[in-house]
Amino acid sequence: MAKQSDSWGSRIGLILAMAGNAVGLGNFLRFPVQAIQNGGGSFIIPYLVCFILMGIPLLFTEWSIGRFGGKKGNHSTPYILDSMSKRNWWKYIGVFGIFTNVAVVAYYTYIESWTFIYVIHTVIGTFTQMTQAEVSEFFVQYVNLNGSNFGIPYLPVLVYILVLGINIYILSTGLGGIEKVAKIGMPLLILFGAVLAFKGWTMGAANASAAFPDANAWDGINFLWTPQYGSLFDPKVWLAAAGQIFFTLSVGMGSIQCYASYLKENEDIALNSLTSGFTNELVEIVLGSAIVIPIAAGFLGLDWIIENAGFGMAFQTMPYLFVQWGEIFGAIAGICWFGLLFFAGITSSLAMGTPWMGFMEDEFGWGKVKGALSFGVLALIMGLPTILFYQYGYFDEYDYWAGTVSLVVFALLEMILFTWVFGMENGWTELNRGADIRIPIGYKWIMKYITPVLLLLVLLSALITPEGNNWSAAFASITTGEGWTLDPSSLISKLTHDDLKLLRFSDPENGEFYDKKILFSTLARIQMLVLFMFIAVLVWYSGIKRKSISHE
Repeated sequence: MAKQSDSWGSRIGLILAMAGNAVGLGNFLRFPVQAIQNGGGSFIIPYLVCFILMGIPLLFTEWSIGRFGGKKGNHSTPYILDSMSKRNWWKYIGVFGIFTNVAVVAYYTYIESWTFIYVIHTVIGTFTQMTQAEVSEFFVQYVNLNGSNFGIPYLPVLVYILVLGINIYILSTGLGGIEKVAKIGMPLLILFGAVLAFKGWTMGAANASAAFPDANAWDGINFLWTPQYGSLFDPKVWLAAAGQIFFTLSVGMGSIQCYASYLKENEDIALNSLTSGFTNELVEIVLGSAIVIPIAAGFLGLDWIIENAGFGMAFQTMPYLFVQWGEIFGAIAGICWFGLLFFAGITSSLAMGTPWMGFMEDEFGWGKVKGALSFGVLALIMGLPTILFYQYGYFDEYDYWAGTVSLVVFALLEMILFTWVFGMENGWTELNRGADIRIPIGYKWIMKYITPVLLLLVLLSALITPEGNNWSAAFASITTGEGWTLDPSSLISKLTHDDLKLLRFSDPENGEFYDKKILFSTLARIQMLVLFMFIAVLVWYSGIKRKSISHE
């Protein structure tokens, strides 16, 4: 194993890097959509409860696991997990902590490339004379590789490679480079977000049009922040809230453990983990909720948002709305918005490279440049199909299996390892070593019992989601002997392609298109499986190397 010399330069740099890892595209793109689709105020209470009962315990766990493994010279999840148990198969569970990052960064960098090219289009005024429909179609043409794209064939591929190259260069400079980016990127992100949030909070009904005379930004704000206590009994909302916690905190990935592994043995992790977690929540709740929802409501009305809420709003709707503020401020708003998304994306994608680099340096003695380049090559191999076959669902398959299911599985297993295998007493001692705060003793009980049960429920709920997400009707149908009908969004239905088969059945005219989607989704899964097995083989081989070294 190579001797590690990399370390964090300052505590603020570590916190900003950790916060940057968590503060990503999900804070500004996914959170507003989840809030809208789950009833606004109905979503907030379950979301905050999930943060307290799942988010904070997972942060405590992953920071503790990381620092403990780093103390033993391990800087990636296979051997961080291996160091916590006498059973060496835990290192293969740790494969998730490398696999997830490589698979997610493959398509996540593609989204970063959208934000990068949209900044350029905003600066040169591409959207100035476009209608809302034309702005929406511009995005569709771009991802389908059909647009003019400055007359450059396959420009989305070239922009993707450029943005991936930026990531690789920064990664090759080590933790110092990541820390510098975090110190610059996070303040700029918050500044850009504050400008847009201030506008969202103050625009009121000033931008209502003849087409949407009832439009008022405050309707969007009230929709989000008016509590609806009935949601406390809706499993669908709880499932959505729990899922958002994973996305927003970047837990269950392996990057937090890797960052924490470079801490000193008695360096605080209790306050650091809470600080990075609450920084993320501050950005998401205060800024993330104050941009898309109120601005869109101020132009188009709340009813339009509820009906049309989706991931594409950021690229298909917001550029048009910014133009309505005038040429100058519209350009400033567009630069702030897409610049914010770019910095949110890159601070997260940089964190995804460190587990692979830490593993290759520990086990094979690779330097930073070689580790960064190899990570880039892997990401490129995995990522190119998400661009070339975007319309056939390659991107979506990565997002679902690597960016969703994998996170929950890994988080559940590492919680079991930390609290039951390593032992809660040992874990509590590790968490509190060098702590700058006193953690409430109740969290000892929450981490051991409540959090693992909630994670298991989230996984089971996703596995057997009933038709229409109607849980009460599903349980009632069982009691009457009618059985349990799965929803197309359930994990089992997706695994068997029942969701796509249902779409093909209901739309026979486009049957050939859905056949292609089934084919390419299968290829995407095979590619992810090959990646997982490749990493597992590397872990197996590294284990042999370790044994041979120990016998010398």
